[in-house]
Amino acid sequence: MTAKEMKNKGHIAIFLSYYKPHMKLFLIDMCCALGISLVDLAFPWASRRALNELLPQNLYTAFFTVMAILLGAYLLRAGMQYVVAYWGHIMGVRIEADIRRDLFEHIQTLSFSFYDKNRTGQLMSRATSDLFEITELAHHGPEDLFISCVTLVGAFCLMLTIQWKLALVVFAVVPIFVVFTIIQRKRMMKASLLQKQTMAGINGQLESSISGMRTAKAFANENQEEQKFKAANEAFKGAKKGYYKAMATYHAGLEFALPVMNILTIAVGGWFIMRGELDFVDLVTFTLYIATFLTPVRKLAAFVEQFLNGMAGFKRFVELMRVEPDIQDAPNARTLDTVRGDIDIDDVSFHYEDGPEVLDHVTLHIPKGETVAVVGPSGGGKSTLCQLIPRFYDVTGGRILVDGQDVREVKQRSLRRNIGIVQQDVFLFAGTIFDNIAYGRPGATPEEVYDAARRAELYDDVMAMPDGFQTYVGERGVMLSGGQKQRVSIARVFLKDPPVLILDEATSALDTVTEQRIQGAFDELAKGRTTLIIAHRLSTVKNASRIAVIDDNRVVELGSWGELVEKDGEFARLCRAQEIS
Repeated sequence: MTAKEMKNKGHIAIFLSYYKPHMKLFLIDMCCALGISLVDLAFPWASRRALNELLPQNLYTAFFTVMAILLGAYLLRAGMQYVVAYWGHIMGVRIEADIRRDLFEHIQTLSFSFYDKNRTGQLMSRATSDLFEITELAHHGPEDLFISCVTLVGAFCLMLTIQWKLALVVFAVVPIFVVFTIIQRKRMMKASLLQKQTMAGINGQLESSISGMRTAKAFANENQEEQKFKAANEAFKGAKKGYYKAMATYHAGLEFALPVMNILTIAVGGWFIMRGELDFVDLVTFTLYIATFLTPVRKLAAFVEQFLNGMAGFKRFVELMRVEPDIQDAPNARTLDTVRGDIDIDDVSFHYEDGPEVLDHVTLHIPKGETVAVVGPSGGGKSTLCQLIPRFYDVTGGRILVDGQDVREVKQRSLRRNIGIVQQDVFLFAGTIFDNIAYGRPGATPEEVYDAARRAELYDDVMAMPDGFQTYVGERGVMLSGGQKQRVSIARVFLKDPPVLILDEATSALDTVTEQRIQGAFDELAKGRTTLIIAHRLSTVKNASRIAVIDDNRVVELGSWGELVEKDGEFARLCRAQEIS
């Protein structure tokens, strides 16, 4: 089910829709559950007939035949229980996989602004621990509810045929139990939601602490990280305490209500025996039915707990699925094909949600194949400008055109396929060097990957490693040097071969020697492409055709290196600050 389809549907309807692709397994599970219930109901009934009719008439062969049939029925029941336990869980796992698939597909559509406001660990919690409890509900929920209802109704009907007055007395306890369950259900649902929210907080804190472990050790702040985790852990303990308190109250009440049925059966049944309205065999049968009756009542109790936990997780899933991406393709969006590379930034303004203006009426034209550098003090909006061109964020004023087409009127995937980005903070996946380069164009041949590495001046370094291109780079590429990581990202863009290139502070994290070494790779990468260079080090933009100086959220100067130095304005001041002539 898509996110749009979930907008106008209730949680139960959405949950039930996930059974549709697995209806065959579901029906098999329910049929076996029905068979289990019928066997449970048959035993007291068959025992009563055997004791009342077969034994008094000395029909011993028939008596033992009935016992043999019951033994066979319980053997069949064991087989059906296997189906329910194994294939029922398989169905639950498949439903969980479908839900996780929909969740992952949806979060890939969400915009940068969503990830700005949500922590990775909390999203991981929704995709893992929350969904496990949904699996348990998907499997056991319908099955337990079905078995319980069939057994309860069947037991009640059969008990009515034995002694209807006694049956009504026993079942008088049920409404009290139902009311008690409804009251406790609300308390447990609230506590379960709080528990899941705090668990997501723990996952977020744990993810942050593990990711920043090197920084924590560098500052000798392990104790501070322990305190932050301890605070999150204590909050979780408090939430768990509230949930278990509500659950304990529920189970304590349940454990009181269930024995009351046995006491009522013996007490009232004994009174009926005294009055001659019931015999001992019927009382034994009643007692057997009470035992049969208690099992589904316990299953119903377990179902309530599963339902609360599962639906709490499912509500968090639906809540996330109902989040609409800020950036969406227009209904009539066109595919951007055969891009030349003309970029027009036309009177663009931008601010983040409820934030101050980051860009203020910026205008810049970059013709096909030209290299334009954007420089200026930190916080001036340089990197933000780069994120607007591939439409990671939408402009709040003006427009951005690629080959004369507004980026808001073309499909996002086609736009981003034509733009290559090399950033300061290079992200490498925890795989091999080959895999990380090949990510630039899935399906590329090994020779194409090797050629991209050569053009990025990385090939010789990789071949000097013991495992060559199969070298494992570690989490976020920690096994490689800063220059090697940057050249992997350059090779990735070479392989992608886009007509538009954005270099966003691509060398600012590197030392001068490494920067000079890979500058040739950048120059090679920029050939024949429209290139936008965001730079802090002015030495890296000397070869740019033009330089735009952004200060106070707008373009204050624009021209070649020589023109801007001669002008002796803001750019000249930046050059003097960096001791560049």
